[in-house]
Amino acid sequence: MTQLGSGDYKYERVESWPDMPKYWEFGAASDAAVNSEDEIYIFSRGLHPVTIWDTKGTFISSWGEGTFSPNAHGIYIAPNDNVWLVDRDYHTAVEYTPGGEPLRTLGQKLAPSPSFQGLPFNMPTGLAIAPSGDMFVSDGYGGHRVHKFSADGELLLSWGKQGTGPGEFALLHNVWVDKNSRVFICDRENDRIQIFDDNGDFLEEWTDVSKPGDLWIHDDLIYCVEQGGHGGVSIWTHAGEIVSRWKVDEGPGKTDLWDGHGITVDSEGSIYVTEIGQAERVSKFARI
Repeated sequence: MTQLGSGDYKYERVESWPDMPKYWEFGAASDAAVNSEDEIYIFSRGLHPVTIWDTKGTFISSWGEGTFSPNAHGIYIAPNDNVWLVDRDYHTAVEYTPGGEPLRTLGQKLAPSPSFQGLPFNMPTGLAIAPSGDMFVSDGYGGHRVHKFSADGELLLSWGKQGTGPGEFALLHNVWVDKNSRVFICDRENDRIQIFDDNGDFLEEWTDVSKPGDLWIHDDLIYCVEQGGHGGVSIWTHAGEIVSRWKVDEGPGKTDLWDGHGITVDSEGSIYVTEIGQAERVSKFARI
């Protein structure tokens, strides 16, 4: 098997993951998240939009059929294992039980907020929850803003506008919040990750990245799927240092990860990358 990555963080692709039920397919696999039981939730744009798997690739369950737009986008699993799903074209972020019962909705379905108003939402992409319970939504394609909500769903703060300067965005493609309540934004079309405090104040940016699509934090490391240059994966410290990276067609360790869109990491350190475009699959990379 081809080894990917470098240093202490090397990986091998797990072939034929997962064990897909007969006649099923993901369609475009948009994003993934892991819950407290190491179950992998895949949010995709096919007939079965939410599928659940164990780490070996065994099918557990599915739900959400007929519920989402053709552009289902982001998934986040809360500490209580409730599942937040962000639907770009429905302009909503919806909280579900682990089994798929809807609990509450942020935004109004099929009612985008005019971009000049700066209110939620206009084609949002992702949601993440801070240690305080506050929620942050990347209002990505149309809004060009970050929205901060209380744990009860009250809008507390919004910041950002279209542009290339600090606190400005070309496309907020997803969001994560670390243990120190720093807010990480994948500013994809500006080829950077912007970092803010939880009041929206700009802290720094990481520019050694090519079209960052999604982030996941595990064991104090930041995992990023890069969509530029045909795609790849990079792993960062909180100080912004790269500890491992692999890119398509860069040897040694080149891989055919062409269409990476979302990323998640299980308790064993295995990486799962969801792929759209021609691939329409989920690729698992086991740490060696």
